[in-house]
Amino acid sequence: MSDAAAGAAAASEPPRHTDEPPGCPERHEQLDRRSPRGRLVLAGLTLGTGTAILDGSVVNVALRTLGADLGASLAQLQWVVNGYLLALASLVLVGGALGDRYGRLRVYLVGVVWFGVASALCAVAATPGQLVALRVLQGVGAALLTPGALSVIRTAFRAEDRAAAVGTWAGASGVAAAAGPLVGGWLVDHASWRWVFAINIPLCLAVLALTARTTPESSDPDARRRPFDLVGAGLGALALGAMTYVLTAASALSPVATLVGWVVVLGAGAGFVLVERRSSHPLVPLEMFTDRVFSAANAMTVLVYGALGAVTLFVVLQLQAAGWSALAAGASSLPVTVALLLLSSRAARLADRVGPRVPMTLGPLVCAAGTLLLLRVDVDAGWLDVLPGMVVFAVGLATLVSPLTAAVLAAAPDRHAGVASGVNNAVARAGSLLAVAALPALVGLAGEDYLDPSAMTAGYRAALLWCTGLLVAGAVTSWVGLRGSRDRRVGPRRRLGSR
Repeated sequence: MSDAAAGAAAASEPPRHTDEPPGCPERHEQLDRRSPRGRLVLAGLTLGTGTAILDGSVVNVALRTLGADLGASLAQLQWVVNGYLLALASLVLVGGALGDRYGRLRVYLVGVVWFGVASALCAVAATPGQLVALRVLQGVGAALLTPGALSVIRTAFRAEDRAAAVGTWAGASGVAAAAGPLVGGWLVDHASWRWVFAINIPLCLAVLALTARTTPESSDPDARRRPFDLVGAGLGALALGAMTYVLTAASALSPVATLVGWVVVLGAGAGFVLVERRSSHPLVPLEMFTDRVFSAANAMTVLVYGALGAVTLFVVLQLQAAGWSALAAGASSLPVTVALLLLSSRAARLADRVGPRVPMTLGPLVCAAGTLLLLRVDVDAGWLDVLPGMVVFAVGLATLVSPLTAAVLAAAPDRHAGVASGVNNAVARAGSLLAVAALPALVGLAGEDYLDPSAMTAGYRAALLWCTGLLVAGAVTSWVGLRGSRDRRVGPRRRLGSR
């Protein structure tokens, strides 16, 4: 039987479960990554996550067009990006915890349906306010499906296949993020910015077809016996939401309002830590952070993904300010797509052999070199001004993405797989969210400056210098924090906190 025929047969075969409780991966059926069914499951999980991540970046290239069409200011465009990221970052921990409690596959599928419906509504938004509200709704769906995909991979595949499966997932996710501007540019130039959202509908239907009947379910039996941490979830969302608002609206707020905002941020953040520390059923088990590798990897994630989110946004806006079409500006990300597609699985296998410290230190430094090369992009920029920096940035990103994901999962116990992936997704989105919220004000961009080539160029160069600093800080964090991490693996693991 051919692979295609075998894949079709596997798609029609319901998942087989043992009679053992599903909370521990070793007790339910585990998949071979190379089998037809394993390939279908991995394809469905990577496509679902990729769709959510694609939407986080595909909108960037449409911002200038939709802003002009809807009459939006720069602050409103920031919220079109940040509304989605805020919901995703605030609730992705909840999504991971719900998966551990009610079934990781079940919550993943609910998230896919939610995301598809919200995308359809975004496509018909008539005002900037409507679009921002619907982007928040869309982010809620992404928060349900994103951690579910990674935790299902972590529990559904055999130990010896997990490194490569995670590498494939991370690579596809990175490709989706990098391909977003290209896809968005083509849609804006040849159809309408509304198709940036409508394209998600067939993708979500494909995810449902690939995963609903082929993927084994798993959960944490202990989580179902504990009350849900609503207070912790609310405080975490309040802290992140208030911080985003203060950073985005910094230029428009009075000193008193700014002070009140930061008091809310600090109070909610301190309350979150206190509740999680004292709760017998915390949303985020703080003991995970006693593992130095877990803490360092997540600290590095905030810094690097903050830089990644800002670079993706500012490069596209700068190229369009320089007169590039949406498609041409989006095509500038092709080196990132190609590098992630070709190198992510190899980087994951290398990190599984030698440990994550070297690739997670070298990768951000190479990305920093790429951002410095991208400073050459001005109002007269051509392809030779853009490609060298994008190629170098792409190689650095491909070096670090898979080892980072693998390091986070290897540092957490199997029963916290959903929470661990939720934490890492939350800090990644929070990093991008805060960078996009803060940098325009820090570099002096406001109002309709994104339509002014000279103002945009000055702000762009200052923003890339900030991004370079974030990337170097990420490299230092990895080098210092991941000492002794060479023995960490995605498969067999040590007890939490052991060295």
